[in-house]
Amino acid sequence: MKQISKRARVLTGGAALVALGAGAFGAVSANAAAPAAAPAAVAKADAKKKDTTSSTHLTIDAATKAAQAALDAAEKENQRVSVAVVDRNGNTLVTLRGDGAGPQSYESAEKKAYTAVSWNAPTTELVKRLEQAPNLKDIPGTLFLGGGAPVTAKNAPIAGIGVAGAPSGDLDQKFAQAGVDALAR
Repeated sequence: MKQISKRARVLTGGAALVALGAGAFGAVSANAAAPAAAPAAVAKADAKKKDTTSSTHLTIDAATKAAQAALDAAEKENQRVSVAVVDRNGNTLVTLRGDGAGPQSYESAEKKAYTAVSWNAPTTELVKRLEQAPNLKDIPGTLFLGGGAPVTAKNAPIAGIGVAGAPSGDLDQKFAQAGVDALAR
């Protein structure tokens, strides 16, 4: 009988281990892919009512209605604006860019809406707060110019409407408020 070299024994042993490992892996994989029998008992993980909260949100239809009302109010006065409606978290729900609105108006409307919902106040009021706290304007995503109005339900902010593009913040604010008022009808 011929003696097998140490090197051949190591290689043969290594190959046997690889084959054994592959077989075990295959068995585990096949087991994982097989349909499971009925689960024994599923643990119920519902949170307690005191540990949760709920919030109110505008529907897309309501957001569109408000945006269109703001745009219509601006068009009646021959103003070319953009309108944005954001949810409570500042996520954009609807934007409408009126015919002839300036390129900067789109982003400005979103920022005004975000600012209004974040502070639950019209941006014309927030402009006044800059006198006491000028660093407010440095908060990313905000724009402290007239034209943003919050939408509330049960005294809590649920959305913001922003209008930009008219020659003054007072006009933008008037049009944003027209969007809020449309939701009350």
